[in-house]
Amino acid sequence: MLAIFKREFLSYFRSPVGYVAIALFSFLSGFIFYSQFATGAVNIATEVISLRSFFVIIVPIITMGLLSEDKKRGTDVLYYTTPVSLFNVVVGKVLAAFALYAIMFINVVIHIIVTLACGGDFEVGCIGTIIVFFFMAFMFITIGLFASAITDSQIISAIVAFVIILVTQLISTIGSYAGAAVTSVLSAIKVESATAAGNGIASAIAWFDPFVKTQDFRLGIFSVSALIYLVSIGVLFLYLTFRVLEKKRWSQA
Repeated sequence: MLAIFKREFLSYFRSPVGYVAIALFSFLSGFIFYSQFATGAVNIATEVISLRSFFVIIVPIITMGLLSEDKKRGTDVLYYTTPVSLFNVVVGKVLAAFALYAIMFINVVIHIIVTLACGGDFEVGCIGTIIVFFFMAFMFITIGLFASAITDSQIISAIVAFVIILVTQLISTIGSYAGAAVTSVLSAIKVESATAAGNGIASAIAWFDPFVKTQDFRLGIFSVSALIYLVSIGVLFLYLTFRVLEKKRWSQA
C-alpha cells in the first residue's frame, strides 16, 4: 500500500495535474478569502463551505488518471498478474489523492492564521465545517476513483466523475422537482393527498443529500450519523472499484 501511495502521490508532481489542482484551489480559496477580507467580515466556515462546491471541478482533475492511465499504458496488468493486493492498490490511490487535498488545504490554514493575527475569531462551527470538508473529500475521491476504474480514458473518467458529483450536489433540487412533478400528476387525476405525496417524494430524495445532512456542523452541532453516512458512501464506491478490478483480474487468468 505504501509503495502505491508513494508512486501515485509523487506522480501528481511529475505531471501538471498536481500543480493545476493546487493552483486552482489556491485561486478559489484566495479569491473567497480576499472578498471577505475586503468587506471586513471574514468567516472561515463560509470559505470552506464555498470551496465544497468546487469538488465537482477539482476531484475529477485529481482522480481521472488514478486507474485509467494505468489501463491506457497497460501497466494495470501488474495488478492482476502479481500477488499484490487489489485492496492495497485501491486504498493507496485514494490516500494519495486525499494527501494532495490535504496539501491544498494548507492555503485555508494560512487564511486561519491571518484571520487570528488580525483579531478575528475561529468559532467551533469552523472546526465542524473543516471536518465535514475532509469527510466529503474522501467520499468524492472514491467516486472519482470508481469513474477512473471503468474506463481507460482520462477524459471520460473526468466526465463520469463530474456528472456523479454534480448529481450528488443537486440531490435536494432534483428531489424538489421530482416532488413537484408527482404532485402535479396526482393533482391532475384528482388524488386528494397529491401534495403530501409530492412532499414525501421530495423529502425521501433529499435524505440522500450529504450537504443537507451536514449543514448543522457549521452551527457547532456535530452529528456522528452524518459522518458515518459520508464514510459509508465512500466505502461503497471503494468496494465497487475493488469489484471492477477483481473482475478484470479474473479475466486475465
